[in-house]
Amino acid sequence: MLITNAILINEGRRFEADLLIRGERIEKIAPSITAPEGVEVFDARGRLLLPGMIDDQVHFREPGLTQKGDLATESAAAVAGGITSFFDMPNVNPQTITRAALADKYRIAAGRTFANHAFYMGTTNDNLAELEALKTGEACAIKIFMGASTGNMLVDNPDTLDKIFQRAPTIVVTHCEDTPMIKVNEDAARAKYGEDVPFSQHPYIRSAEACYKSTELAVGLAKKHGTRLHVLHLTTARELEFFAAGSPKTKQITVEACVHHLYFDESRYADLGAKLKCNPAVKRVEDREALVAAVRSGVIDIIATDHAPHTREEKAGTYFKAPSGLPLVQHALLALMELVERGELSLETVVQRACHASAERFGIVDRGYLREGGYADLVLIDPKGITDVTPESVRYKCGWSPFDGHRFGSRIDATWVNGKLVYRDGVLRPQAFGQRIAFA
Repeated sequence: MLITNAILINEGRRFEADLLIRGERIEKIAPSITAPEGVEVFDARGRLLLPGMIDDQVHFREPGLTQKGDLATESAAAVAGGITSFFDMPNVNPQTITRAALADKYRIAAGRTFANHAFYMGTTNDNLAELEALKTGEACAIKIFMGASTGNMLVDNPDTLDKIFQRAPTIVVTHCEDTPMIKVNEDAARAKYGEDVPFSQHPYIRSAEACYKSTELAVGLAKKHGTRLHVLHLTTARELEFFAAGSPKTKQITVEACVHHLYFDESRYADLGAKLKCNPAVKRVEDREALVAAVRSGVIDIIATDHAPHTREEKAGTYFKAPSGLPLVQHALLALMELVERGELSLETVVQRACHASAERFGIVDRGYLREGGYADLVLIDPKGITDVTPESVRYKCGWSPFDGHRFGSRIDATWVNGKLVYRDGVLRPQAFGQRIAFA
């Protein structure tokens, strides 16, 4: 396929060009390309052509939790949102805490994901031998829950934590919240409100202090052992003191922000309630503004989603019963485009943090850029289009979005995965063309 009349956003540049796809890869990028015989021509009509977003943090709920979502449904929603690659988390059932479970998860995914996929190996207080046996490319990284999580995946043994940071054969990624501090806050909230705690209390129960203490511990262990560390979903201004601007390729310690923490602030608990409940929590206006500024400056390296669907029935519960997590992949790029429209971020910065940086940090082979020879994972965005988020348009298995009823001032017009046009004008092609991601 030859894509003509596009405005490409890539590696800090914005330029008009044509792009020729041959098989799975980009064969040529040039100001003007004559269509070879038999090649289909796709006229971009001056719209924006970006590398597909690489989402390094999703919970697609398979195996074992498929009433909420699965690899097929959620990856279909992802490509409809311009996300062409994802890294899925290990807190499923059975948990991905052995190399055998990891291999089985890749088996389950084969031929079923619309976007390219990779999986994390999870940690517990007693699976260090499995972590040490990991080979390059078996997992995208090792995930440590340093805050409350599913089952026994909370690693709270100090000696175990130290050994994981010391011996990890690959990048360590962390969820940083201090569980004992959160438990004290929960008990205080229950004493004050009973079981009907207002959702507006969530950022004070899962407090900034709990985040800071855990992030300080993770960064300290990484510095002690020289561990390659990536801190997930930062939520507070104060935690930024642990990080510095620089290239994700060369940094020892990197950090990400998620779309909902860049977009929402605590004022939205009033109308969204449980639909905004996530861990770590959406916090103050000042925190949101500090995170956006850190994305601009390069202190925050990566933008992800932490897509985590739950059913409507689950979310209808009271504070302690409603689970934490939001479905986000279908509208993440559109939310970032809205931040661009507001003047808070540049589109070039969005592409760097959401498309290039995960490829750079994790060593993904031939993805994340518009480059000749690289895989043709692409998204075409109409910056003047309209997207209304309605129940009928939401593709998640859970059937709802925190953006329900919102109108975005841009539209995802087309998505290519491995050279195949998989989504166009609201229609998803039924074939799943996602592949297992390779790592250098």
